[in-house]
Amino acid sequence: MNIQVKWFYRLGFFLLLFIVLFVFYLLRPIWMPILHVFMTALSPFLFGAFISYLLHPLVGYIEEKGMNRGLAIGLLYLFVFGLAGFGLYKGVPILVEQLNDIAVRAPEMAELYRTYIMKFHTHTRGWPFGLHDRLESIINTMELKIGESVNVLAEALSGLSDVLILIILIPVISFYLLKDSESLIEKGLLLIPERKREQTRRFLTDVDRSLGGYIRGQLLVCFIVGASASILFYIVGMNYPLLLGFIVGVTNIIPYFGPFIGAVPTILVALTISGGMAVKVACIIIVLQFLEGNVISPIVMGKTLRLHPLIIIFVLLVGGKAAGVLGLILAVPVLALVKVMLAHRKLLMK
Repeated sequence: MNIQVKWFYRLGFFLLLFIVLFVFYLLRPIWMPILHVFMTALSPFLFGAFISYLLHPLVGYIEEKGMNRGLAIGLLYLFVFGLAGFGLYKGVPILVEQLNDIAVRAPEMAELYRTYIMKFHTHTRGWPFGLHDRLESIINTMELKIGESVNVLAEALSGLSDVLILIILIPVISFYLLKDSESLIEKGLLLIPERKREQTRRFLTDVDRSLGGYIRGQLLVCFIVGASASILFYIVGMNYPLLLGFIVGVTNIIPYFGPFIGAVPTILVALTISGGMAVKVACIIIVLQFLEGNVISPIVMGKTLRLHPLIIIFVLLVGGKAAGVLGLILAVPVLALVKVMLAHRKLLMK
């Protein structure tokens, strides 16, 4: 009888929870504007926290060499944000110009793509099991998505002035977070029962070692690949080298699938020049991915995750199916976090 009552209470709890969530969903016209304002105000703090998290190991390393923490942060700021500011000052106008040029040439490119599609249509007419129609549908969808992505990116880069105040706030917030990070962590640990503090500290250390190492390493690898791609595209005479190198670098953050996603728009643009240029670009991407997988990543990242590639591919497929590109980007960091949580499951279960 007690067991039945327990299950009855559990069922009632979940039913009540469902009703509350459903009512909350119906009231979204009321709380969505408030959430939007809150997230707008919170966004510089989130970006500032992310930047401070990335720079924290460097600040700690410089501080260990005997330099005052505030001075170490100041010198690091001069280098990192000075370099980033110079890159934005020189790079954003070029990116906007190249995006506008693509937008102007879009009808010409679309006509050329249609010529290739018509040839593809003719050569694959006899393919069995509807493969021809399926591939044609994929190509049409890709053409549409690429056009939408170009417009969205152009608008985002052109509207950077609208968020200039937030961009200025981010370095200020990250400075204070870096300066007071140790005291903030200790104050946060005071909220946890004393018997669990040491275990929690070890848990956070393992999360930083696994997740933080992966994020920092992956961003550095993406920068190296993107910069190398831009330089090589410029050397071979490819149009829009900075923009296409940027795309190759950003998509490289997705393990295994990212290089293919970044290669598609690059090769499509190369085809508007010549078939030979498309071959050169494809060779550059293949060589870069070979070096990234066998030289750059092993040196930069080592064995950060220590997970079998098949597990990572499976998680990427699940993430991509669940949340699209965002799921592909977040899949491996979430996997790293889950791995650490499983290793500390005794702490979490107590």
